[in-house]
Amino acid sequence: MKKRGDLFGLSRKEIIRILIFLLVVNNLVLFAYTYTASLTGKAIFEYANITRVIDGDTFEYELGKARLLGVNTPEKNQLYYDEAKDFLSEFEGKQIKIEKKDKDKYERDLVYVYFNDELINKEILEKGLGSLYYYEKDNHFNEMKRAEENARNEEIGVWKKSSNFGCVKLIELKYEENERCNNEEQLILFNKCEKIQAVLKDDATHIFNINLNGMFVQNFSCNWNNDGDSLYLWDKDGLILFYRY
Repeated sequence: MKKRGDLFGLSRKEIIRILIFLLVVNNLVLFAYTYTASLTGKAIFEYANITRVIDGDTFEYELGKARLLGVNTPEKNQLYYDEAKDFLSEFEGKQIKIEKKDKDKYERDLVYVYFNDELINKEILEKGLGSLYYYEKDNHFNEMKRAEENARNEEIGVWKKSSNFGCVKLIELKYEENERCNNEEQLILFNKCEKIQAVLKDDATHIFNINLNGMFVQNFSCNWNNDGDSLYLWDKDGLILFYRY
C-alpha cells in the first residue's frame, strides 16, 4: 500500500531519486554548454543581481566577482574615481544581463553588462568615466572605441582638459626593451610652462606622481605594452597630455 501523498503511484523515495537525477542532468547540460561556449568563443548570457560595487569597473554579484570588459575606470584618489563608482553603484540590487567572456588571473568573470538593453560598459565610456582598455579586440570593440572617441571630442570626465593642456610635449616614449623588465623603457617630456605636479599613467594600473619642470627624462620597467598602450598625464584640474600607440 502506497503512503499518503505519493504522486503518480510513485513512492516518496522514488520521487526524490528522480528529482536528484534531473538535477544532475541539468548540471551536466549546463556544464557542457558552458564548456563548449568557452571553446568556441561564444558569449554566455546570464541574469543576476549586483550585490556590491567595489569600484567603477569591478563588482560582486550572485555568481561571484566580475570585472567589466573594455573599460578601465580611475583608481582610488584619482580624478573621477568617485563618479565612476557612483554610476556603477546605481545598479546595485538590480537584475542585470551578463555577457560572460572569460576569467582573469584573479578568477574574476570578465563581462559585459546590460541593463534595460543598454550596455553599461559603453555608457561608462560615453560619460567619460573611464578609458578604453583591451588586451584582445572582440565584437564590442568598435562600438566601445566610438564611445570613448565621443567623450574625448566632448572633453567630458577624464577627458576634460586642464588649463595646463598644451604645456607638455611628448619628446619620446621608448617602450621596447632589449630585455623585458630591465628598466630600459624611457619617457622624455618637455614642459614649457611653470612647474606642474602631475599623475602619469598607462592603460593598466601603473601610476606615478611626477614633477614637470622643463625637461623630464625617466626610465621605467614593464610599464608600457609593446603591442599597444596609452600614456595619460593629468593634474588636479584635468587632462594635460594623451598619447596612444
